[in-house]
Amino acid sequence: MATVTYDSATRVYPGSDRPAVDQLDLRIEDGEFLVLVGPSGCGKSTSLRMLAGLEEVDGGRVLIGERDVTHVAPKDRDIAMVFQNYALYPHMTVGENMGFALKIAGVKKDEIAERVKEAARILDLDPYLDRKPKALSGGQRQRVAMGRAIVRRPQVFLMDEPLSNLDAKLRVQTRTEIATLQRRLGVTTVYVTHDQVEAMTMGDRVCVLKDGLLQQVGAPRELYDRPVNAFVAGFIGSPAMNLLEVKAVDGGVEFGDTTLPVERSVLGAAGGQRVLVGVRPEDLQIAGDGLPVEVDVVEELGADAYVYGRTVIAGDEHPMVVRVDGRRTPARGSRVHVRPEQGRTHLFSTVDGSRLGG
Repeated sequence: MATVTYDSATRVYPGSDRPAVDQLDLRIEDGEFLVLVGPSGCGKSTSLRMLAGLEEVDGGRVLIGERDVTHVAPKDRDIAMVFQNYALYPHMTVGENMGFALKIAGVKKDEIAERVKEAARILDLDPYLDRKPKALSGGQRQRVAMGRAIVRRPQVFLMDEPLSNLDAKLRVQTRTEIATLQRRLGVTTVYVTHDQVEAMTMGDRVCVLKDGLLQQVGAPRELYDRPVNAFVAGFIGSPAMNLLEVKAVDGGVEFGDTTLPVERSVLGAAGGQRVLVGVRPEDLQIAGDGLPVEVDVVEELGADAYVYGRTVIAGDEHPMVVRVDGRRTPARGSRVHVRPEQGRTHLFSTVDGSRLGG
């Protein structure tokens, strides 16, 4: 087991005028499950591949434990990687696939058999050891790829969107299995996904990237409750946080025909006449006053329902999402007024998107 450290690690692809990963400073603790998440092109897979040795590091360092592996060959880094494409050998059995890396490394047959058997037991693959990959389901193939990594007993697991080829139901089941397995094994794991629900449900900590820059790293609840900027606020959470640019007035900010109280010092830090207010769908209440919302769609989910609609602020139309009681939903095409629960708003600068008020 080992820590992983990115020390101002930078990657600039040839012909590009900006880094794919820009001075990434990040420490992953021994045994931690850290998830790298962000939109396409944010640098998450590049960061993982830099750790694996599959991408050059153009500036800074990458360390595994106290060892600088920046210029060490991938095979000598003591890591195991699980890809989006499981890359199983079709002519080999499950057992042979799982033990192949050990065979190449010259490990004795008895030890290979023992390690494969142990991994198969952990992953419930015992009945399938003599089958070929084509006879397995997608979820079973994914577990074989996991088994191939486990038998190597590496210091670090690297996983690059390993669930993206599975259907929705199996993806939910398998992400639970992976998280449980990682905690049992206690191996430091770096996991890449574009799916923020995956990130929030699996990681001990979540690292949000945008345009190659680290935006925020912290526990899932911390990112959800106290996003450091408007990008993290809008990216983390499903449905996404409502973000509205509103006018600053004496004592607070306008919210439809009401005023949300905001401390004068916070408004002063905004440095302008307008601020960005963020409210999560579950923190909005239908009320007699507040912000008017035209209801377009009501998505009924049983106990809860999501109201998707539109509001107009300063002549501009903005989408809105509100979570309501599933047994008391507004009619499609109606107009409702909403206001946030006290203390449940987030304020951001309209200049750089940074959080206001701590």
